[in-house]
Amino acid sequence: MDAPQRITRVRREYNSWVGSETMEDYALRYTPQRFRKWSEWRVANTAFGAASFLILEAVGATLLVQYGFVNAALAILCTGLIIFLAGLPISVYAARYGVDMDLLTRGAGFGYIGSTITSLIYATFTFIFFALEAAVMAYALELALDIPPAWGYLICAVVVIPLVTHGVSVISRFQVWTQPLWLVMMVVPFGAVAVMAPETFTNVVRYGGESGAGAQFDWHLFGAALTVGIALITQMGEQADYLRFMPAKEPGKGLRWWAGVLAGGPGWVILGVLKMLGGALLAYLAISHMVPPDRAVDPNQMYLAAYEYVFSDYGWAVAATAIFVVVSQLKINVTNAYAGSLAWSNFFARLTHSHPGRVVWLVFNVLIALTLMALDVFRLLEDVLGL
Repeated sequence: MDAPQRITRVRREYNSWVGSETMEDYALRYTPQRFRKWSEWRVANTAFGAASFLILEAVGATLLVQYGFVNAALAILCTGLIIFLAGLPISVYAARYGVDMDLLTRGAGFGYIGSTITSLIYATFTFIFFALEAAVMAYALELALDIPPAWGYLICAVVVIPLVTHGVSVISRFQVWTQPLWLVMMVVPFGAVAVMAPETFTNVVRYGGESGAGAQFDWHLFGAALTVGIALITQMGEQADYLRFMPAKEPGKGLRWWAGVLAGGPGWVILGVLKMLGGALLAYLAISHMVPPDRAVDPNQMYLAAYEYVFSDYGWAVAATAIFVVVSQLKINVTNAYAGSLAWSNFFARLTHSHPGRVVWLVFNVLIALTLMALDVFRLLEDVLGL
């Protein structure tokens, strides 16, 4: 008679940090209803704050310079439509059941191994974009305070950590405080350009890119531009990481719930499309001000060219640009760091059957991003997103 099979149960090991719900934010399981204590507006506002990232403008500028306005604009519009349609069901299920991207992929049939691999890919997205966004902020510090980029990278990476250690509780407050300033400072320079240099809006349409090859529509250039833009679709994972805190839909309040889900979910891409088109416009403005095309794709140079129409004094224009860039990049990098800590938590919990706490993976994610910044990842923006 065969001996009975012995099954050894492998238990995960945890440290004391995991016991704090505020710090851990249910990194490895669904968010229970008792922790979904914020209003629909508060959750939507927190998620929508992630749309501040200036890489959107940088992508629009890069597409303009490489492929011309016609191909860039059509690719941007298609990108927005695809992301909205793909993001809608992701947002609804994350908000309805309180699940993050890891649990969503498992529930969608990816399985244990599939969702683990997906968490790794998702984590890679978060630290790449953290590095890109922090590099833009470091360039703002160099522009305004003459801080060398190497030190700027370190400052811009480390400053995010204390804002993210206590999870969405602190992040939601930070987004509420910074949202009005960010929106005003984003809109004002476009208004100034529209009033003082309206020809920019018509001239950019005829711009064919640095080589001039994109003056007319071309399927190959359009496809190449769409390849770069569609890399932004992974941003929906970060929206889902916040929407899992959406309160349950109550009878008679369905409209408010759906408005919150749409605004905090796929709604970000509506502003995202406008920001990419705006980035193309501002890049053309910077180029018309004799800024070399390889520098015109830097959001600092774009907004500086625009803010010079707001302030007659160059020093004030530099100060306004730096403040706007720092606020914008902090708003997105708290999200990149937070989402990365969740993705790494899920990946390594499956791989090692232990969980030292979300905060450990937060620091790990930031360190990887800091390494990429040191390798000057922003200069390879098109290649990185294309890959």
